[in-house]
Amino acid sequence: MDEIVMGLCRATVPTFSDAILVYLRDPLPVGDERPTGPLVLRLRRTDRIPAERDTEGGFLPVAPPEPNELDSVGAELCTVRPGSALAEVLRGVRPVFTDAPAARAALPELLGEDGASVVPDGQRAILAPLRGRRRVIGAALFLRRPERIPFEADDLLVAAQLATHSALGIDKAVLYGREAYIADELQRTMLPENLPRCTGVRLASRYLPAAETARVGGDWYDAIPLPGSRVALVVGDVMGHSMTSAAIMGQLRTTAQTLAGLDLPPQEVLHHLDEQAQRLGVDRMATCLYAVYDPVSHRITIANAGHPPPILLELGGRAEVLRVPAGAPIGVGGVDFEAVELDAPAGATLLLYTDGLVESRLRDVWTGIEQLREKLAATAQLTGPDHPPPLEALCDEVLDMLGPGDRDDDIALLAARFDGIAPSDVAYWFLEPEDAAPGRARRLARRALSRWGLEELSDSVELLVSEVVTNAVRYATRPVTLRLLRTDVLRCEVGDDVPQLPRLRQARATDEGGRGLYLVNRLARRWGATRLSTGKVVWFELNRG
Repeated sequence: MDEIVMGLCRATVPTFSDAILVYLRDPLPVGDERPTGPLVLRLRRTDRIPAERDTEGGFLPVAPPEPNELDSVGAELCTVRPGSALAEVLRGVRPVFTDAPAARAALPELLGEDGASVVPDGQRAILAPLRGRRRVIGAALFLRRPERIPFEADDLLVAAQLATHSALGIDKAVLYGREAYIADELQRTMLPENLPRCTGVRLASRYLPAAETARVGGDWYDAIPLPGSRVALVVGDVMGHSMTSAAIMGQLRTTAQTLAGLDLPPQEVLHHLDEQAQRLGVDRMATCLYAVYDPVSHRITIANAGHPPPILLELGGRAEVLRVPAGAPIGVGGVDFEAVELDAPAGATLLLYTDGLVESRLRDVWTGIEQLREKLAATAQLTGPDHPPPLEALCDEVLDMLGPGDRDDDIALLAARFDGIAPSDVAYWFLEPEDAAPGRARRLARRALSRWGLEELSDSVELLVSEVVTNAVRYATRPVTLRLLRTDVLRCEVGDDVPQLPRLRQARATDEGGRGLYLVNRLARRWGATRLSTGKVVWFELNRG
């Protein structure tokens, strides 16, 4: 909008007038939006020329120009009163000479009494309303000095053309700015505000919009905690650049979160995402990579739907492009997806990204992937073979590989540092669904805590384990699993084959039971329950002193 107003001034001064004042409505209405307050005009820009002329009749750019009477013209704000002379001139839409009675009466309202008094007499000033598609959005005042020839009747046509084109341009610029803001906010609010803190893995992410001309895209990333201290890592890219792409991205991301909550295998998640994309309409296509990391087994399972392959940076500095079956993009329909299970050694870093990072007008996707791999390897060499590069700094280094012409698409980047959980920090048992199971669970938990030097937690852990295991064996028909994990917190997980999730309720004074989850809620740092395809897992965490 500022460029359009500046263009109007440059087109006017000095060839058409000696000075121009541009007033715009404050605030400017957007599209079909109906203004609710009074019509207020704000002085947006003034331009004038210096007094000296060169020998050819032009104007020399003398700086600073000498003060003159036109410098005092113009008030910062003007409230247009309904039925006033200024309101009538603006309603008339057509430019008028200010020596006309209606315009002369409107000048004090627009410029103030002092400003109106210095406007040159005769046909040396034109007041032109600026009308957009729906309503008047401002006014322009064209001025000539007394020593210059006055305006002629044909100059009203010139002023009308300048005002019309400028007003329509301003109207479109405001509308585009609002749409771009809404689309940008839409996409950013659909991306995770904060990445979760997951056991055995550290996460970092980056998102960069594309160029200003097409900055709205459908790239997204996500990290979703799963039962058993696992985490799902997701990155996807909806084809196209529009608010529609951003909206579809939000729907697919929500669907992926729901499917992850069901603890489906990665290939099944992509299959259901494919079905969802087809339900959204034709040509709703996207690429997606879905990976599940298990810090206990130090393994990662990956399924791909037409997305660029991830890169694994190992502790020694070796960067490898993982061989993952490419698969078809989401939305194609009628295709199967394949998952592969790979080692995820402690200290390694997995990098998931969208094609905007590696593909542009200047390079194809595979050239970009190779450059990214080399960049990761070179960055890892700086910290030595025994220390992986800091995760946040690694993301910044990756983005530094982008050149001036490499921003054709938006970019989503998700980096995961695999710390894992050592086998010595894991205790796992099967308990038969019998009355003696809670007592056995208490004894096993006490021994594990003693081995880990966490005896101060024994009372709380035994109480909570007993309550959760009691609830599990009451309805289970298969062995119940009990697992303790020692990380920065102590985590306990109890799994059974009953899909119904427990819910917290307030037990009455006469009830003999129903207080187990109440105790868990009061004593645990965090707790939760997750439904699995084979049952559920109830977990809680305690601080380690």
